[in-house]
This record gives sequence, C-alpha cells and structure tokens, in this order.
Amino acid sequence: MEFNKTMGGNKVKKIGVFCKPKAPSAIDILGRLIPWLRKQNYHVFLDTGTAAIINETSSYEKREISQQADLLIVLGGDGTLLGVARAAHPYNVPILAVNLGSLGFLAEISIEELYPVLENILAGKFGIENRMLLNACVWRNGEKVEDHNVLNDIVINKSVVARVINLQVLVNGQYMTSYRADGLIIATPTGSTAYSLSAGGPIIHPSMHTLVLSPICPLMLTNRSILIPDQSKIQVKLAAEYDDVRITLDGQDGYDMKAEDILEIKKTKTTLQLIRGPNKNYYQILRDKLHWGTQSDEGIS
Repeated sequence: MEFNKTMGGNKVKKIGVFCKPKAPSAIDILGRLIPWLRKQNYHVFLDTGTAAIINETSSYEKREISQQADLLIVLGGDGTLLGVARAAHPYNVPILAVNLGSLGFLAEISIEELYPVLENILAGKFGIENRMLLNACVWRNGEKVEDHNVLNDIVINKSVVARVINLQVLVNGQYMTSYRADGLIIATPTGSTAYSLSAGGPIIHPSMHTLVLSPICPLMLTNRSILIPDQSKIQVKLAAEYDDVRITLDGQDGYDMKAEDILEIKKTKTTLQLIRGPNKNYYQILRDKLHWGTQSDEGIS
C-alpha cells in the first residue's frame, strides 16, 4: 500500500460519481454530495444511472468518465464497484468505494466516514492498494470471440441442469488436471472472499501474487483448491460436449462456452487503484465482515 500519494502530482479537478440506483438513501446522499463538490469548484461527471436518480440531464458512459476523471467515487456495494472497475482500471484512476449497507469487502468506507475521508483525499493524503485483475479470452476455431477483464473471479458451470461437467485445465501449456464437478472458479486474491470462499477456497491477502482455482462440488474428494503464481497462463477446455455451459464474469456478465472453445486466463498489465480508509487494515475488515471473534490484547506482545 502507498500512502500520502497525490493524483499523479496534479490536483484533483474532475471527479466521477457512480451510485447504486436502488439504494434507499441514494437521493439524500447525492443531493448533499454533488453540491458539496461543485461548491468547491470540482467538475463532477455522473453516469447515466446516477444522473437519473437526481434528475440531472447531463450524463456520461462509465468508460468516458474514467478517461476524464482524476478521482472516482462509487456509492453502493461491491457489485457496484465491480461494474465500475472493469471500465476504470485501464486508466489508473483512484477509486473511493463507499458502502451503502451491503457486505462490502471492497466498499469499506461507511457513509459516516465519507466527508472526512474525502477531505483527506482532496488534500492528497490517502493510501492506495493496487488490486490485480484477470483477462479472460475465449478462442473458438482459432478466433478470439470474447475478451473481458474481471476483478473478482471467472466461473464456469452449467446454467440450467444440475449436472457435473468435465473440465481440463492447463497451466503454462502443461496439463494440470481434469475436474469432474459442478463447475470451476478462477479467482484473484480480491475474489478469494467471494464465490471461491463459499466453495472451500482460502482467503488470500490482496498483496499476494497468486491465483486460486476452486472446483465447485467436485466428485473426487482429492480435488481441492490450488494456488498458482499470478504470472501463469491458465487454459480451460471442456472435455466433452455439453449444453448450457456458461462462463460468468464477476457474477455480472456471462456467455456460452462451446465444446471446442478454449478459455484463456492471465493477469492484466494494469491494476485497479483502490483507496483505503486511513483507520482500517485488512484483518479488521475480515473481522468486521466475517464476524470473527476478537482476541484480548492481554498477554500479546
């Protein structure tokens, strides 16, 4: 994590704001935040959904905002952030994620903390975590037919009938194993606390340079989650022809996987710049979100 970082040595002038459309408090929060920013002469960009909440007539696409802004503010939960992250990460723009009441492993800043944290950020006092993303490409008959980036995970499973599928996995061109399972999750450290965790995968600190492959309900008890270096190139193939096999990206977007397709996964060259709260660390976030017990300080040196 980097602290006391300035926005590339430049002052913040342009701020993009994204808000979860159905958040109960969205109108009140935006009704205060947008005038507060404009009063201090910041140029504010709103995406289409956010502008509609407060009846603003001017709006922009996520990617266009990410290209122009010096700072992005995301109001919602992790799902809202995931949608913004895929558009923003190529442009190295810092993101402040504010939790509006959901689980929020990534959106850790509470609404009560928003203005004190914002004042520090706009004064150039903040910390950044660089979060890894994955690129997922589907090759079909030698042609690239899908190309997407994800922050959390890529999931391959049956979309309709609850039947096992047979998946072959290669790492750096070498055959690793075949999974007969309900599906397979390939996750970043950020995504290790999402679907992978529910499938029995480990929690991985976001600073670690590794990926995790977690089978979903495998038939063989010896098929367990495995960590591999983040520089690896992973290829996944269907070992037989199935109907309705889907590839899902960050739990939001998806597409079909055909019998001869090759899903190729590797780390992206750019990272997501996530602004962290000044008074929180990763282990505190885990305790808060997973409701872990607390340890008395007595006797601990």
